[in-house]
Amino acid sequence: MFQKSLKTSDEVGINMTPLIDVSLVLVVILLLAAPLAFEASIGVNQTQARAKQAKQEEKREFIELSVVSEDSVRVNRLLVARENLTFTLQPLIERSAERQVLLSCADGVSHGTFVDVLDVAKCAGASEIAVVGR
Repeated sequence: MFQKSLKTSDEVGINMTPLIDVSLVLVVILLLAAPLAFEASIGVNQTQARAKQAKQEEKREFIELSVVSEDSVRVNRLLVARENLTFTLQPLIERSAERQVLLSCADGVSHGTFVDVLDVAKCAGASEIAVVGR
């Protein structure tokens, strides 16, 4: 009796727009997150976890660094200009058996100066750097 005829222009198709949108968002997220996986970092050891080990170990030899001001650093009670820190610190670290450095910082010293001294100590050959705080 009554029959509906399908025309070629009335074809039903799948809407691909949401699928493409989600795929592009995932690609952008992966592109932004990929460099974070390879970012350099500084490992931090927690003090409480190693406190029991420290009681059992014998006294260790270490080098004390204290950032006194923007321009000067105290190396084992010797006041040194920051630009001469590498020349003073490198022979001390080379003679040290364990190459450990304790680093502290005075109030009022900028974060950039502290990180610069930390970098100099690492480049001079320090194997472990402990940051001493209050």
